[in-house]
Amino acid sequence: MDKLSVVLVAIGGYGNNYVRALLQEGDNYGVEIVGAVDPYPETCMYLEELKKGGIPIFPTLEEFYKKERADLAIISSPIHFHCNQTITALENGSNVLCEKPASATIQEIYKMIEKRDKTQLIVAIGFQWAYDPAYISLKEDVMKGLLGRPKRLKTLVLWPRNIAYYKRSSWAGRKKDDRGNWILDSVANNATAHFLHNMFHLLGTTINSSAKPIEVTAELYRANPIENFDTSAIKILTEDRVEVLFYATHAVKNQLGPIFIYEFESAIVAYNESTIPESANRLIARFKDGTIKEYGSPDHSSIRKLWKTVEAIRGKDIVYCPLESAMSHTLTINGAQESTPDIVEFPEELIRREGDPVLNWVEGLEELFKHCYREGILPSETNIDWARPGKKISLVDYTKFPRVDNVI
Repeated sequence: MDKLSVVLVAIGGYGNNYVRALLQEGDNYGVEIVGAVDPYPETCMYLEELKKGGIPIFPTLEEFYKKERADLAIISSPIHFHCNQTITALENGSNVLCEKPASATIQEIYKMIEKRDKTQLIVAIGFQWAYDPAYISLKEDVMKGLLGRPKRLKTLVLWPRNIAYYKRSSWAGRKKDDRGNWILDSVANNATAHFLHNMFHLLGTTINSSAKPIEVTAELYRANPIENFDTSAIKILTEDRVEVLFYATHAVKNQLGPIFIYEFESAIVAYNESTIPESANRLIARFKDGTIKEYGSPDHSSIRKLWKTVEAIRGKDIVYCPLESAMSHTLTINGAQESTPDIVEFPEELIRREGDPVLNWVEGLEELFKHCYREGILPSETNIDWARPGKKISLVDYTKFPRVDNVI
């Protein structure tokens, strides 16, 4: 078997996971690193190993392609680089595994799809539950109709992040970069993005497709000194009229989740749901007759997406999360940003500042989000006086962010 050549784009941060996997397991899968791209390679934990292996490091992807070629480009760079770097890789004959989200805007994803189709190469997006055996097993049962028609899916993620999280890079928490390119970094478009995408992907009619959102209403808030939001409550309607609810925040003191309940006509799917003890770190379905089916524990840190993409390039597997699947997430994020274009500041008297680095958290937010999750409502539908309703945004024929004629 000929070795598959790989160029790694961004080898610090999450990119470290790909570097480690390829250095430790690449030979087992017939894959080798032929180059790395990073203007600041010193952030890579395996830099010395790369140097010892004689692997060249370039400041840009364009510089790499002037001297080298690769069968696969793995892109772990910030959100606003995904589109251009994917297109550059495709133009130079490389298949692509790009980290989530696919890109900042829906129009960029359309550009990526156009180039992919023109080059007849593969583009996979790294929403890792789409590649997970436990999740795939659940999705197969959903597709077979064993759980009945989907009714409502809801997810809660309370993940505290201190100020160091937002100071780790120049783009964290920003809407645009200094050149005016959209980033839209947020709690829902980065750290917890997987759990929003999962709900759409689970409802897709094929194993590698997602249900399409047609309407979104979002309430976006912040406690941290950032451009974009650190707290989101989002209500979405899919083309099959299934309600999707997503609650996620970094502005809390205690970590909880992901927790979710997916309601179907014949069963409830749960994960980490306290009312269903069997669901602790496990995907389970509880049917109306009382029977329970266990699907296993999804691996949050799995690098399976890499090896499955390698197999897809060799024609031995499918792309489990193509651009079209990832598009549902980006479409929702774009609509959410238009639903609340001006991020709502939490009242100063409710913000608590603790620790070093400082964690900004909001008094009562944890309890409020738990209540909203249980009841399937948005904060503005409670008696909380600081909550502000978002506009209802149509995502039908939505092909460009921002769009001005999309308010319902």
